[in-house]
Amino acid sequence: MREGYEGTGPGAITPDGCAVELYSRLPVGAEPDIIAAAVPAGARVLELGSGVGRVTHALLERGFEVTAVDESAEMLERVRGARTIRGSIEEIDLGETFDVVLLASFLVHVGDVEVRRGMLRTCVRHLAEGGCVLIQREGENYHSDVPRERVDPAGFTVRIVSAEPVGDGVDAVRAEYEFPDAVWTQTFRARPLTKQQFEDALGEEGLRVDRYLTADRTWVRAVPVATG
Repeated sequence: MREGYEGTGPGAITPDGCAVELYSRLPVGAEPDIIAAAVPAGARVLELGSGVGRVTHALLERGFEVTAVDESAEMLERVRGARTIRGSIEEIDLGETFDVVLLASFLVHVGDVEVRRGMLRTCVRHLAEGGCVLIQREGENYHSDVPRERVDPAGFTVRIVSAEPVGDGVDAVRAEYEFPDAVWTQTFRARPLTKQQFEDALGEEGLRVDRYLTADRTWVRAVPVATG
């Protein structure tokens, strides 16, 4: 388990505190539709941090070719129909490029700045000419609107219990997922980024915002600075 990360509940827990069984239960939501609307049909997608394949499977159903990367073998065992690669996002180099590189799940908010830089470099390294990076950001009040909870139509409750500063602009965030038959918790480190800080972080690695894909600016289409 990474320092500052923890997870509880039934089944395997990954080094960043994610419960494999929990993520196998979570519904996919609007992400695949947002992604599909922003990229060419049938594009080759490199999905960084795929987990159990919630988004992977939905993209495959829409006709995309997906390579799924995750550091957890237990997560990747749940992925069906896609090529899978186990490895740390910030370190992988597949020696090939893709039309779309996907960095979802708020991974750009990782507490360690060097890890974030490594992740963004991986995105750029694997991007084909004319391609794009799709990034999922936290909501504007993710760290300040706590505690809060949401009851999902699927019948479970998600709570962000706390977001406590631990130094250097990083918070320890604690989340709870309550199902009728089980409860999972996850504690992780996250760095809040304003819109400007986010755009500056992209710029450091040679990326720029092409456009924000959602009204709340949580989904972003980024392209290399050299393209425009």
